Amino acid sequence: MALIQDLESIVTTVLPTDPSFRSIGRELLDLHIAKARNHAVANAKDDFLLSLMRLLSLPGNGHTRLIPNGAISVLPLRFATIGTTVRLLSAPPDHATAIGGELISINGIPTGEIETRAASLLAGTPSRKRVIGPILFVWPGALRVLGVWSGGDAIDYTIRSTAGRISTLHLDPANQIPGAMLYPRSEHGKADASWSPTNFLTIRDFGKTGCLLVLPSFFDPGETALANAISTAKDLVNSRPGLPLILDLRGNTGGDFLRTMPLIDALSEGAQDRRVALLVDKFTFSAAIVFVAILKHRLGKRLVLIGEEMGDGLTFFAEGGTLDLPASGAAVRYSSAFHDWAGGQIDATTPPEIAARLVPVGSLTLDRHWAAPSDDAETLERFCRVILEDLAR
Repeated sequence: MALIQDLESIVTTVLPTDPSFRSIGRELLDLHIAKARNHAVANAKDDFLLSLMRLLSLPGNGHTRLIPNGAISVLPLRFATIGTTVRLLSAPPDHATAIGGELISINGIPTGEIETRAASLLAGTPSRKRVIGPILFVWPGALRVLGVWSGGDAIDYTIRSTAGRISTLHLDPANQIPGAMLYPRSEHGKADASWSPTNFLTIRDFGKTGCLLVLPSFFDPGETALANAISTAKDLVNSRPGLPLILDLRGNTGGDFLRTMPLIDALSEGAQDRRVALLVDKFTFSAAIVFVAILKHRLGKRLVLIGEEMGDGLTFFAEGGTLDLPASGAAVRYSSAFHDWAGGQIDATTPPEIAARLVPVGSLTLDRHWAAPSDDAETLERFCRVILEDLAR
C-alpha cells in the first residue's frame, strides 16, 4: 500500500473534520501537504512521517497530532522529560549504569538545541512538547532531519549521572527496535513503557492527618472499574468530611471526566473548611485537566495546586477520534469539539453534555512547584506528609 493513501486519508478525513485547522490558511496547508506528498511519492517513510507531524502541528492543538510510535524503529533507549531535564529511564544491559542520568547532548549537540529544532514538529503547548518529544532523540530518521546525525556512524549520547559523572553511550544505528516498545501512545513518564493502571484508585491513609488518593487514569474501556473507583473515593470523602486530602493526578492522561463528577460533587459539597491538594504534572492531560478546572472553580482558595504545568492549557479542541494509517503504520489523533475552560465559552462543536458543565476558570496557577517521578512511592510519601501538615494549618 502506498504512503500517498495515508496522506489522502488525512486530507479528506482529518483536515475537513478537525475545527482546529480553521485558523490555518489554505496556502500554508497546501505547502505542507505538497511536502508530504513529495516524500510519499519518493517512498521516504521517515521523511513522510515527519512532514505529517509538521502538518498536523500547525494549529498548535495538542489533541491533534501524528503518533508515529507504531510506525518507526528507534534505538533501544527510553528517555522522558522529568521536571525540566530529559532522563534516561531504560537501556540495554551494557548501558544500564547510565539509567537515571540526564541527557546532555547527542553527537555533541546540546539537548536544548535539539528541542528547539524539533519544536515545529510537535503539537501543543511547551509542556506537551516535552512529553511527546523524547521519541525524536532515539529515532535516527528524525535525528537526520534535525541535523544531529548525518547517517552511517554511531550515535553518541552524553549522559550526566545523578552524582555528576559524565559518560558517553555509543549506539549503533543498525541496532533498532520498534518504537512502540519503548514509547507508548499515551506517554506517562514511567520507566516501564508498557505500564498501564491495574486499578483506578489507590488510597494511602495517614490517619487523622489526611488521605492520599491516587487516580492514575480516567479512561476505562470496560466502563465499570473507573465507576467503582470513583464510588469508593466518593464514599471515603463523604465519610470523613473535614479531612485534608491529596489527589494525585500525575500521569493521568485523561478519559471521561463526566464519570468523575460524583467525586467532584463529594469534594465540593463536604465541609466548607476542608482543604484539598491536587498533584499534577506535564503528563496530566485532557479529562484530568478538566477535573482540575471544575474542582478549582468550586473550591477556590481551598484547593492547592502542586506540581508542574499540565500537558495542555484550558482552551483546546478535543473529542474526535484516532485514524490509523495502514500504509505507514502511524496513527493520527484528530479533534472535533471546542473546549474553553478559561473563559467558559462554547461554539457549535461543543457537545451539549460538556457545554452544560463548562465553567470559566481563568487560569490554573500552581501554588507550589514540585517534580518527581510518579512511580517514586517513597518520595511521594514523604512529600504527602509535609503537604498534609500544611493543609491542616
